[in-house]
Amino acid sequence: MSAPEKIILADGAALANAAAARLITELVDAQAARGQAHIVLTGGSNGGALLKAVAASPARDVVDWTRVDLWWGDERFLPAGDAERNETQAREYLLDALPLEPKRVHVMAPSDGTYGDDVDAAAAAYAAELEAAGNPAFDVLMLGVGPDGHVASLFPGHPGYAVTSGTVIAVRESPKPPPVRISLTLGAIGNARQVWLLAGGEGKAEAVAGALGDVDLPAGAVRGTERTLWLLDRAAASKL
Repeated sequence: MSAPEKIILADGAALANAAAARLITELVDAQAARGQAHIVLTGGSNGGALLKAVAASPARDVVDWTRVDLWWGDERFLPAGDAERNETQAREYLLDALPLEPKRVHVMAPSDGTYGDDVDAAAAAYAAELEAAGNPAFDVLMLGVGPDGHVASLFPGHPGYAVTSGTVIAVRESPKPPPVRISLTLGAIGNARQVWLLAGGEGKAEAVAGALGDVDLPAGAVRGTERTLWLLDRAAASKL
């Protein structure tokens, strides 16, 4: 387990651009070292801004995107194409502009997909997909941080946060809508080489301070095996 590190940027734009530049560099380094790269995407405003920054970066073309596997940390269990799905946003902001191998884009099932409204089956299928890929040690796993300190769809005090086995869970009665979701577990997140936590804005300041202090929050519980990096803007870091 790695100790948390902090990088504080001036504002949200600087945060997105710095994270995008780091991500491109890590992808290139992973491909040089292992021939491919596995990354885990996140949704939310900061995750979306990062993807837009990658899309706008001329340096994105130094990555061999045909050798990148894309995973998600969590997903809203909604119909395919729903604007609230992390996949939908990621495709709009970046993925549709990249020469990705479709079989390397590992999407969490929608509620109108193969498994219908059976979220347990959809979660089990994603766990099986991870297993088929060898439960990869993700090169970079990105997480947004909620104002309550949640990451992925692991919420403080919610049963999913307490799960200690397996890689993927179905989440019901989420305190944040929509109520039904799919999420990686803490164990799966902890298999990543690097975990990056993205937080911007004053509304995240209390959660950031608590997670980096002694408050029991999901954001404070996640660690990468090699690096745990908090990427913050000044407003989010204002209570540290």
